[in-house]
Amino acid sequence: MLDIRLIREQPDFVKQRLAARDTKLVSAVDEILACDHKRRTAETLFQQLQADRKRTSKEIGAKKAKGEDTAATEAQVRELGTEIARLEDEAKQLEAAQRTLLLNVPNLPHEQCPVGHSAEENPVVRTWGEKPAYDFTPKSHIELGEKLGLFDFERAAKITGSAFALYTGQGARLERTLINFLLDLHSREHGYTEVSPPLLVNAEALVGTTQLPKFEEQLYRCERDGLYLVPTAEVPVTNLHREEILRLDQLPLKYTAYTPCFRREAGSAGLGTRGLIRMHQFDKVELVKITTPENSAAELEALTADAEKVLQLLGLHYRVIELCTGDIGFGSAKTYDIEVWAPGQNGYLEVSSCSNFGDYQARRMALRYKDAAGKNQFAHTLNGSGTALPRLFVALLETYQQADGSVVIPEVLRSYFGVDRIGG
Repeated sequence: MLDIRLIREQPDFVKQRLAARDTKLVSAVDEILACDHKRRTAETLFQQLQADRKRTSKEIGAKKAKGEDTAATEAQVRELGTEIARLEDEAKQLEAAQRTLLLNVPNLPHEQCPVGHSAEENPVVRTWGEKPAYDFTPKSHIELGEKLGLFDFERAAKITGSAFALYTGQGARLERTLINFLLDLHSREHGYTEVSPPLLVNAEALVGTTQLPKFEEQLYRCERDGLYLVPTAEVPVTNLHREEILRLDQLPLKYTAYTPCFRREAGSAGLGTRGLIRMHQFDKVELVKITTPENSAAELEALTADAEKVLQLLGLHYRVIELCTGDIGFGSAKTYDIEVWAPGQNGYLEVSSCSNFGDYQARRMALRYKDAAGKNQFAHTLNGSGTALPRLFVALLETYQQADGSVVIPEVLRSYFGVDRIGG
């Protein structure tokens, strides 16, 4: 969340950066400042009355030592106690209200973030490779997968519901191949530490990474236990060091993790249609970094390059776009999206979103490090998909399809997969 001191000291700057996202957000600054003023006033008066009660209590002892009547003074102390209790309760309520307000205000876009109102204004930063050309009409992954027996949407719907997938035969093997390839690439070549986190997390973890309270309707919640299925490995992995103070020589920390991801996607268009492009459950390999403010910009570029390397090794054409202020995620200060070309869709599909959150998440989870001067500072957190599997699966099938309906396996995957072609 935002630093309350920044809001107090530079309210116009905060308003200006929030307005770059949406002008409707500006009023939240005044609301936070008003609540902050009430809270600080209540806390100051609370402390003053505590000092008054302490002084008056000493007077009672002195009067008793002299044999004087203390009834009036004792009544005054009781009145002070009642008012102190009221002010303490008021201050706690105002503190909770202020935190709620802060938790619902998004991060400030970085000043270099392109200004825009929607995804249509996101600039293309770079492209890699060329769109494949065919001497036949390329099929969609649905046609290819059904012919080759790679997945079964009807049986998935029978046992669970729509927007779930059942991978079968070589489809299941290809999914496992991609997971192993991605984990090996990022842990062995890119220097990330592999972790395998729980798939259930508590509410505090989701607050830390900004899914709560803003996006609760998107989450799957286990009512009896108060736990949630992970919407992304970002949640458990970034929270590994929640409420810790790290040493400077530990940074940067780099983690990679594979998890299934679970999302209700409430209100989202495109769900309920057949195919792998938008799912309630999907596999993903995540990249997470924890670093210092001085290095976080460079770490974002490196993280994005690590995610791009996946597509380069697989020989898939892609583009990188930078999200504008009106499209950037709630907690992010700067984001690159990587979109892979899918010939059967005749369009690009997002397979990775790489973001620098600055200290926004770290403040929510009390994640700090001790700087060179021995002072505790909030860390910067970053994450990105390295990559999401369903759309990568789609792009592979559709890019490497052959005229006879078979699919060639990219060379880098063949030692994992075991053969060089599916079908044919």
